[in-house]
Amino acid sequence: MEVNTAEPVVSAISDRFEQLSKWQLGRLSPMPSCLPRGWELVRLTSVARLESGHTPSRRHSEYWDGGIPWVSLHDTAGLDVPEIQSTAQTISTLGLEHSSARILPKGTVVFSRTATVGKSTVIGRDMATSQDFANYVCGSRLHNRYLVHLFRFMEPEWQRLMAGSTHNSIYMPVFQDLQILLPPIEEQSAIAEALSDADALIESLERLVAKKRQLKQGAMQELLTGKKRLPGFRTGWAHVHLRDLLSYERPDRYIVRDSEYSERGDTPVLTANKSFVLGYTAETSGICRDLPTIVFDDFTTASKYVDFSFKVKSSAIKLLRPKHDQVDLRFVYDRMQLIRFPLGDHKRYYISEFQNIELAIPDHAEQQTIATTLGDMDAEIAALEAKVAKARQLKQGMMQELLTGRIRLV
Repeated sequence: MEVNTAEPVVSAISDRFEQLSKWQLGRLSPMPSCLPRGWELVRLTSVARLESGHTPSRRHSEYWDGGIPWVSLHDTAGLDVPEIQSTAQTISTLGLEHSSARILPKGTVVFSRTATVGKSTVIGRDMATSQDFANYVCGSRLHNRYLVHLFRFMEPEWQRLMAGSTHNSIYMPVFQDLQILLPPIEEQSAIAEALSDADALIESLERLVAKKRQLKQGAMQELLTGKKRLPGFRTGWAHVHLRDLLSYERPDRYIVRDSEYSERGDTPVLTANKSFVLGYTAETSGICRDLPTIVFDDFTTASKYVDFSFKVKSSAIKLLRPKHDQVDLRFVYDRMQLIRFPLGDHKRYYISEFQNIELAIPDHAEQQTIATTLGDMDAEIAALEAKVAKARQLKQGMMQELLTGRIRLV
């Protein structure tokens, strides 16, 4: 069957994977009759050697910093890569000899079973690990990168296995008994290559997003402070206080009454901080429609530019709008993002301090042009972020199709 990564992932596929993941963990018997042709259900330890790790004594400094890479919880954030070549900490030959740690060969699959459970990758050189990892040295019938993709796909099952434990951990007996669906080695290789290509696409898009964000930050620093002028503008900038640019409104009449929010709805409930949209409300009264506006957190001085109807969570908000028609609100909002305001006591800041900050501001025409230029950059970044989200969605669909055998590559 030809691979179509754009094919929608229907609920039947999700149901099928849920059943297959239970077989993989040995919780269903007998062997399912719907196994893809040529695939086997095998105990993982029959095709790979299971190894754990250990931590040398911290009381002996000579056991550490000896040049032997040692994978630990300090490395888990970086295990989403195809393989790792270095680690945050190293141990010495003495540390290896006086502990249960072992040197694992290049190509071993390491799986974080504690704290950040489910992170998995391949080691790119001989390494040791802490006891927080379950490690598989793959035999000739098992492709290591296929196993990594399978482990990453099984994330919901790892989360289920952690439920109820005192600490986020999956214990070694689970890995002793683990069963997996094993395609022929040629198909494993093809699946691993296809999914790795999808990962590479996502990574390249993420790098491009990061670059565009960096460029936009640089443009903000130059355009919003007058260090760089756009063509056609030479008029000097005026020094004014924020209070002369913006009026404020208390949010009392826009505060949501019911804090039980929905995941979807007509009216979002906002905060000015990182979470921004807290959820949605069905309330039809007290909706802010005087737009655009800046939602300003009076305690943290965080702010958001909003051009859609909304309600707010609490009274710790100021709603900021242009004081006259020579103020471009988007320009002022962008300029506010460059203010480094030192927070001290837990108090309301806008009236007492923040509105008294002085800024250099161009005339209205230059404000609009700068705001439009930065807005175009935002739109480009948003479009790229949408591509990243789409690529992730398509990769998830590929995993569901390929790792359950519904689509065959060989």
